[in-house]
Amino acid sequence: MSASAPLPVRLDRPVDPARDHVLGDPGADLTLVEYGSYACPHCHAAHEVVAELRDRLGARLRYVFRQRPIRAEAARPAAELAEAAGLAGDRFWQAHDLLMRRGPSFAPGELDAIARELGLPPREGGAGPWEAAAARVREDVESARRSGVHLTPTFFIGGRRYEGPWDASSLTEALLGSLGHRLHAATVDFARWAPSTGLLLLAATALAVAIASSPAGAAFTAGWQAPLGLSLGGHAFALPLVQWVNDGLLTLFFLVVGLEIKRELTVGRLARWRAAALPMAAAIGGMAAPAALYLLVVPAGPLAAGWGTTISTDTAFAVAILVLLGDRVPVDLRVFLTAAVIVDDLVAIAVVALFYSGAVSVPWLLAAAAVTALLAGLNRASISAAPPYAALGVLLWACLHAAGLHPTLAGVILAVVTPTRPPPDLRALTGQAQAVLEAELRRAREGVLRHGPSEPALRALDAIHDRIESPASKLLRTLDPWASYAVLPVFALANAGVAWVPGALDGRGRLVAAIVLGLVAGKPLGMVVAARLAVRAGLAVKPASYAWRQLAGAGALAGIGFTMSLFIAGQAFPDPADFRAAKIAIFAASLLAGVLGALVLWPRRAAEAAADEVPAPEGSEVDAASG
Repeated sequence: MSASAPLPVRLDRPVDPARDHVLGDPGADLTLVEYGSYACPHCHAAHEVVAELRDRLGARLRYVFRQRPIRAEAARPAAELAEAAGLAGDRFWQAHDLLMRRGPSFAPGELDAIARELGLPPREGGAGPWEAAAARVREDVESARRSGVHLTPTFFIGGRRYEGPWDASSLTEALLGSLGHRLHAATVDFARWAPSTGLLLLAATALAVAIASSPAGAAFTAGWQAPLGLSLGGHAFALPLVQWVNDGLLTLFFLVVGLEIKRELTVGRLARWRAAALPMAAAIGGMAAPAALYLLVVPAGPLAAGWGTTISTDTAFAVAILVLLGDRVPVDLRVFLTAAVIVDDLVAIAVVALFYSGAVSVPWLLAAAAVTALLAGLNRASISAAPPYAALGVLLWACLHAAGLHPTLAGVILAVVTPTRPPPDLRALTGQAQAVLEAELRRAREGVLRHGPSEPALRALDAIHDRIESPASKLLRTLDPWASYAVLPVFALANAGVAWVPGALDGRGRLVAAIVLGLVAGKPLGMVVAARLAVRAGLAVKPASYAWRQLAGAGALAGIGFTMSLFIAGQAFPDPADFRAAKIAIFAASLLAGVLGALVLWPRRAAEAAADEVPAPEGSEVDAASG
């Protein structure tokens, strides 16, 4: 559900034997491209691995080297020297091997000596091939930037960035394209595509509607109502399958949402008041206006409980549309909407807890409080192992369920108590890891190491790895894909199935109108009005990179309620006929809001198209990673 933009994964300048330096048969069926630097020690280690790969794969492999000099005094001159050797007499690979043998550190005057050894003219004055060589290095650096290279060496296999280990066995498996590697690559590519979550959710929804409208619809609906549970002796605990989804699986979703909110409030977009003020104001207006519109349209009575269906935003669908709109949506506007949705989620969780729970059992509520205190104690004691939190989390879920509160709140409480840590000292941890590995390499040279690193070394490396990432960040990274690609689609299958039957909306016109008006009109209206008031009052500042029209378009996209709207509707409308009408209204409103938002954001006028992308200093990320 996170909306961070991944680096490009495709090679952006295809291999051209007439332009690139190709070692091996130019028509070979396997291609390995490396972006590297002669001043990078990791590239020198990889040089030996590439030699082993060429021995293993022989004529099947062609190897291409492109320049990506790191931030080191000799890095760019060395890259230009190799390119000049290629231009002066097709001696690139001779120069490449010389530089790899003598680097990564070069003594003063050593590069000039290598140039003379290769028969190159003096560099002074840019005579001979030097100017053209410098231009080729710049071209490679630009290609590296477009290809998402952020460290050296970076390998590309078959035009796709390779992100596995740099040992010969792993690279060979990737080059030969084993089934496991291909499946992994395809899965990662799909998950990295920002609209993937929204499209998968849309597919699950369409499937649920199609099945519900088919002759198998009755059996499909009855299947979700089948009881499922445990029995032990004379005791049994069973819930309908749909309730296990809504109360059980959705707890993982709430845990992920809680972790995301925690991250944004501590180190993210909502950590600083000045950055958070505008999306917070817009989010509050975008919840108050739809709820007020709903209550104005729906008469007092049981249906009035459904006001909560209009306050939330489905992040997956909203982000998918933003990404599909591309550069028509300024980066600052994406940040604004993402931050506003985080506030939406926070309030929606509070609304579920306060307004959509059953009669409260005080003894079980006290038991839930005791379990929460135990979880907080684990946090205070700096215990970060997952099993105690998982066991107490299950117990907390059971206590909340028995207490009459919505048990998905257990996920939010777990998110709050999951430990965080200050950022690690990466320099110290890198030094420690290097010391451990160098000790293992010495043992290997002495013939002691025959079955991989020793157990003490593995324990030390595990401890270093665990310290790099806080438990909260690690849990979010682990569970986010499960919430996005498993929990939400299953939730849609269980809850989105609705068949249009004659009279489905009879007597419920106001309910449908209230939901549609709240999401389609109330959301953008409330967000724009609240944001304008905050700016006029001096409480917030609107970035100049987007116009009020575009903010209104983002507000329209925020009207895509769907997941949370369906969830709250299920709590608000116990009558199946009311719930069916609410689902139809939520579908219609979400569709209208998505189309309206896309139409508003589609035009990109010259005044609103001011460049919002500030180019990073060339090579800064690579330099920091490799230098």
